[in-house]
Amino acid sequence: MSRIIVWFRNDLRLHDNELLQKCIDKGAEILPVFCFDIRQFQNNFLGFPKTDSFRTRFLIESVRDLKTNLQKIGGNLLVCVGNPENIIPDLALKYKIKSVLISAEVTQEEINTENIIEQKLLENKIELNKFWQSTLYHIQDLSYPIKNLPDVFTQFRKGAEALVKVRKTFVSPTKISLIPAIENWGNIPSEQDLGIFPIQTNQKQALNFKGGETAGKDRLADYLWNTNHISNYKETRNELLGENYSSKFSAWLALGCLSPRYIYEEIIKYEKEKIKNDSTYWLIFELIWRDYFRFVAKKYGNKIFQLEGIKPKPNLKWNENKIWFEQWKNGNTGIPFIDANMRELNQTGFMSNRGRQNVASFLTKDLKINWTWGAAYFESKLIDYDVCSNWGNWIYIAGVGNDPREDRYFNILVQGKRYDEKGKYIKYWLPELEKVNDKFIHLLQLDMFQQKEFGVNIGKNYPNPMINPMKWER
Repeated sequence: MSRIIVWFRNDLRLHDNELLQKCIDKGAEILPVFCFDIRQFQNNFLGFPKTDSFRTRFLIESVRDLKTNLQKIGGNLLVCVGNPENIIPDLALKYKIKSVLISAEVTQEEINTENIIEQKLLENKIELNKFWQSTLYHIQDLSYPIKNLPDVFTQFRKGAEALVKVRKTFVSPTKISLIPAIENWGNIPSEQDLGIFPIQTNQKQALNFKGGETAGKDRLADYLWNTNHISNYKETRNELLGENYSSKFSAWLALGCLSPRYIYEEIIKYEKEKIKNDSTYWLIFELIWRDYFRFVAKKYGNKIFQLEGIKPKPNLKWNENKIWFEQWKNGNTGIPFIDANMRELNQTGFMSNRGRQNVASFLTKDLKINWTWGAAYFESKLIDYDVCSNWGNWIYIAGVGNDPREDRYFNILVQGKRYDEKGKYIKYWLPELEKVNDKFIHLLQLDMFQQKEFGVNIGKNYPNPMINPMKWER
């Protein structure tokens, strides 16, 4: 009987998992492995952790859930902490492994690790087999090679919708055969074990994000079948407060706790049994955007991480003012709509899509700060961090990505008034402004008497604006 390592990375699920299906089809003994790569928790070039507390906690919960779910079908999960390029080849030799199966990744850090492992395995005549299972549309089903991917999303979407069929999901396994010789399955580390200081999540968080396939499936069932909130998604998706203005599936998608194809099948089923409308389509539309950013990363490689992006603009000059960046990072810009969003991110690890676009635009277009700093901060903080979507969105907003509109600019005042007209969101996250009259909440042009009346002291308990907000009035 052949022996196979299934190395889990961003595919922490049993459902729609081709790696497990291949092992079962071969009747192989399986060694499921997850490695906490210690480098992912070290400080980045800006001095904060590459993966901070909220992301780390969600990952730990997801790995724990995967281990539990594997145990339910006769399996287990070997949990390691260290460098995968040392751990995987050593395990392969120790347990006389014939092949190692992984889900294909597209970005350089992951590929570099794969390449080192593959070389070590080949020296011992062990195969490394990769399977594409991170997107809605399979990369092999596109009607062109990836180098011909359109640089405008709409062209990609229309072509894919017309020509590409979504593949069926793989069924969840009900039993797997383990390699019998394992004695120590390892311990799941805590945040402190990984060098991360735990942050207590603010109870005002939009959703109680819990990692793992089980919680992800529960959220999907709740959003579709239990509450029917999907039927209003297109109308509510730009809101800022509450559990259900958006699906919030992104955290589970990012670690592969939910498969995009599984979500798609559930939406199609919902459309047949309940209602099909613009909102149900729009959630599929968002899954297609997610695919697009992954294919862009595959096409352009490291360019998505570089300051020039994929659409260099020689005249674009970037500031590297660390004091300004700290003010933005900590939600102390003196622009209430920006600060409220950054405070939500810092206290919960989440921010709405509308908020992300505005804070990114403010950093890159108003402060003209090096956009890669903002992308790195999101990487550290966001529970739903996905390397391709995060960096793809940042190059888009910064004007060096796939945006067909030149010099797209978000007027923060207009955006704030449109999406938080009465300042309800601002006051939720900036309690120091809760007494400010609604008509002043976005501009805060208050004289001394008004400041006293509203219990705010501009410059003391709330900062002066970094830029003159009256520019947006003009």
